[in-house]
Amino acid sequence: MAHVRGGVCAEGESDQQPTPNRRAISRRLTISLDGGLANAREVRAELIAQGHTFERRTHAELLLKMVEHICERDYWRQGLRVNYESVFREIDERIDGAISALLLDAEGNLVAFRNRYGLRPLEFMQTDDGFLLFASENCAFAGLPGKSDQILPGYIKYLDGKKGHCLDLCVSGSQRAAKLCVYETLYLGSPDTSIEGRFHLETRHSIGFSLGELIARRLPAEADATPIIVSSMPHTGGPYADGLFSSLVARGVNAERREVIETQISERTLIGPNSERKRRIAHKYRLASTDVEKRTILIADEALIRGDTSQIVTNMLLAAGVKAVHWGIGSPPVVAPNYYGVNIETIDELAFWRTWKGLSAQQREQSLFFKDIEPRVLKIIEGRIAASIGATTVTYLPFPRLTSLLPRGSEGIDVSPFTFEMPTPAGQARANRDLHNLVADHYRAA
Repeated sequence: MAHVRGGVCAEGESDQQPTPNRRAISRRLTISLDGGLANAREVRAELIAQGHTFERRTHAELLLKMVEHICERDYWRQGLRVNYESVFREIDERIDGAISALLLDAEGNLVAFRNRYGLRPLEFMQTDDGFLLFASENCAFAGLPGKSDQILPGYIKYLDGKKGHCLDLCVSGSQRAAKLCVYETLYLGSPDTSIEGRFHLETRHSIGFSLGELIARRLPAEADATPIIVSSMPHTGGPYADGLFSSLVARGVNAERREVIETQISERTLIGPNSERKRRIAHKYRLASTDVEKRTILIADEALIRGDTSQIVTNMLLAAGVKAVHWGIGSPPVVAPNYYGVNIETIDELAFWRTWKGLSAQQREQSLFFKDIEPRVLKIIEGRIAASIGATTVTYLPFPRLTSLLPRGSEGIDVSPFTFEMPTPAGQARANRDLHNLVADHYRAA
């Protein structure tokens, strides 16, 4: 039994789970987690002060220790049966972040928990033949007969291992509507997952199509009538490239759609420590074809976060004789860290901020409006980022276009990577502190 992304819990853990936190096991409990805590450091320090030790620094182990601590204090020591509604009410009040988790105890009791902010999905299905299944995404239940739904933010679903009954229990003092992290739609979620009946595949294709309108104005007319090759970053950029290609053709651009980059390993490189990420990036990509000499390549990707992957791919293509490399990015500039399980936790690792330091004082001030950056300043930022990765152009999708294409708009999706408006108090405090330190350090150095 496991909590998996894109798979039914009864089928075991998926090797495609996008967060580094997976499963933690103790003598009495097993927990599987998707997401991360913005206040993990503070919670861990409290538990250490109370005598707990940690083997690893995963958020799954941290949540497990919290559950163990409460159970030992209030129930196990007295020989009482655990009241998981009370346990998770205390946890939900203490943690700040994005958590969905499954807990299994030694008596066979199962608890599915989604914390009050609802940034990470948690789906379930009651099958027609009586099984209760859990997964991070509803595509895991495709083809199975039964009724599926999501666990609401601030709720647990408790399955009694002895009596077999199932209860839905509210553990949060404040009720909230789910507000999924935008990375779920743009990157983490399977294309076959749907939100309110709309598949991620459709959303990503629409984003690519909208991006094509902007890029068509920037592409130079090819005198020799050689088609521009529209490609994607595997394996998540395909729908963006498909939409982008369709848009360009509809606008009379001479283009062909084929992949010029392929992967040698299947690991995702968005997450993980920087040293480990860079090692994986260096071995992940290679040319899918060699007939690209003197061609113009347009690569579609869902985001440009640090710029290290796009720089490696650009250099690879230029070394193969490509005339020019353009990038179409299906989102605005990423300006904020992510403390909720995606492992983008330091502000100065972002390409935007490395570029920001080189802007004029007026441009730096205007760019701090983030989602409301003036088009002329955004164009300057695009040009500087393009130069930093060796590309001819970089084109971002402006913020208003993105929100118009998301299934719930900016109200139902957490778009903090592009706005700096964090969805949780501890996340906002960390982000504000990081931004203050970066800006202060820059002006001291200047």
